[in-house]
Amino acid sequence: MKFLNTLLASLALTFALAGAAIAGETVNINTADVATLDRVLLNIGPSKAQAIVDYRKTHGAFRSAEQLAEVKGVGLKTVEKNRDRISLGGAVPARAQVAARQQAAAAQPKPVARR
Repeated sequence: MKFLNTLLASLALTFALAGAAIAGETVNINTADVATLDRVLLNIGPSKAQAIVDYRKTHGAFRSAEQLAEVKGVGLKTVEKNRDRISLGGAVPARAQVAARQQAAAAQPKPVARR
């Protein structure tokens, strides 16, 4: 009986933690401070977070999540791991912004080839 109680308690804790991870927090990489970048983004510690802020000050606002890979020490794999945590403005994650741009591009009329 004790084993069953322990198992059920473990499962409940696992689901609670998974729910928190799925909900996830997003961070605006154009406005966040070092501490927030460090806390929210995976594989980004204080020094990489500082590099992100320094890059932003030097080069201006990030136009895409992929541009984050131009920061020394941040690669495309890190960007992909954080895709749902990154926003560029407002509360819209970068993946949603890319999808919106793709839908807008698909809606544009195609040029007609002339002979």
